[in-house]
Amino acid sequence: MQVVLREVHDSDLPVFYRQMNDPQAARMAAFTAEDPADWDAFEALWKRIRSSDDIARTVLADGDVVGSAAVYGVPGEREVTYWVDRAYWGRGVATAALRGLLAEVPERPLYARAAADNKGSLRVLEKCGFQVSVTARGFANARGEEIDEVVLTLEG
Repeated sequence: MQVVLREVHDSDLPVFYRQMNDPQAARMAAFTAEDPADWDAFEALWKRIRSSDDIARTVLADGDVVGSAAVYGVPGEREVTYWVDRAYWGRGVATAALRGLLAEVPERPLYARAAADNKGSLRVLEKCGFQVSVTARGFANARGEEIDEVVLTLEG
């Protein structure tokens, strides 16, 4: 499977919206928007992302839109985030997408966060060179409760 990144197009947003409203995927991601079904808030978020200095990409697998990947935040505290359609989990798409994003963004350190029980995401991050730096607790909107969270760092 060929995984590539490209600029985000307006036509990608409904796909991202559908993916982020998959209850099983949202539960695994845990740290989601307060109300992922709020299209206006979703659209406003993407408008801000696309007009900022953040780097946002659409993930394509064999030409199909299957997710997004981004680097956001202020210099010195920038974080990576990614979302891959559940139908593509376990097929190397997230790892390939994150590697592609990291190749575009040479800035280090970079940070990432994941629910402590999200073994798939933690594996992707570790395969891309991130190392666990802190564990914490945070409120997970998708689960409606505070959960354990892992913060990872990618150094130079």
